[in-house]
Amino acid sequence: MPRGGRGDLRLSDGRRLRSPPGAVTRPTPARVRQSVFNLLQGQVAGTRWLDLFSGSGVMACEALLHGAAHVTAVERHGRAAAVTRHNLQLTCHPPQTFTLHRREVLTWLQTWKHSAEPRQPFTLIYADPPYDGGLHGPVTMAIAAAGVLAPTGLLLLECASRQPPASLPGWRLGSRHRYGGATVLVLQQVLGNA
Repeated sequence: MPRGGRGDLRLSDGRRLRSPPGAVTRPTPARVRQSVFNLLQGQVAGTRWLDLFSGSGVMACEALLHGAAHVTAVERHGRAAAVTRHNLQLTCHPPQTFTLHRREVLTWLQTWKHSAEPRQPFTLIYADPPYDGGLHGPVTMAIAAAGVLAPTGLLLLECASRQPPASLPGWRLGSRHRYGGATVLVLQQVLGNA
């Protein structure tokens, strides 16, 4: 997928966001973002949104724009996490809240599961692992094992259209949406597989 020019990252309301420098991230294209939130119409307001492999934080920012009550973003790269924090601060308005974790996603999911403090699961999770990183299967397994998704929640998994995951045990495919080089799978966890 083309990375697009820097400085051209805008939210659906026209607000300009920062984009991380270099080629560390691959911001989700505007067409994909718009389609995802059209697909979720009426389901985002008041939810807890988890953005894994957050990059610029643009999906978490869109979730806030669409009324999410809280977003959590997880991004391991320092410069990208700093941009995510800036973008979330720009977009988040009380009583909305956000949390940013500068951690590797699989490590963060394991930590979330074993934390002593009470954890509230997320209603919607957007996961956008590096397309060629071999992480789609491990991430879906870690999400299921951590119990991070509410029982009626949805996982939206972005992948390369040319190479979608072959199988994701413990997950039921609700729908598949192709947008050129990007495909978004809408998944529900099969109960009893956590």
